Amino acid sequence: MSEDHAFDPRAILAELERARVGYVVIGSLARVLQGSDEIARGVDVCPQLRGDNLRRLDKALHELEARPENGTGELDLEPFAKGEPVMVLTTAGPLRFVPVPAGTRGGWDDLRRAASREALGGGLRVPVASLNDLLRMEAALARPDHPHIAAQLRQLQELERTAGRGLER
Repeated sequence: MSEDHAFDPRAILAELERARVGYVVIGSLARVLQGSDEIARGVDVCPQLRGDNLRRLDKALHELEARPENGTGELDLEPFAKGEPVMVLTTAGPLRFVPVPAGTRGGWDDLRRAASREALGGGLRVPVASLNDLLRMEAALARPDHPHIAAQLRQLQELERTAGRGLER
């Protein structure tokens, strides 16, 4: 991350919204927005892969002054075009694009169906992956050093179910 800029996920997401990029927030930030108590250190998104959306994404990256993860050279999105995740640094912190996250069937098309638009203040509402989808992605990653993440997601699901039952009464 750039030493002269603090991590500001709201600024990154506001620019994606301003550019009308189709995406869904995934990863640690999505889990935090869904209620997890972990700390997000970057923004992970699954973007829509259509040409017009990729042009809008390119515009947003330009506005965010995106550069390669190593901080130097030209931004190369060729790996992204081949379906590989790509991390870039922006003036507001790290941003990672994941074309097809583990555990999904088609990436954005799959995730957008259950995503909710979460309010981040100031009128900014962003699409965030559902708890079910986040749990599915975590299970597919099968990270033995992160068992607490899946457990916490299951607890959040149970809280959501319990709250839903309370509303029905």
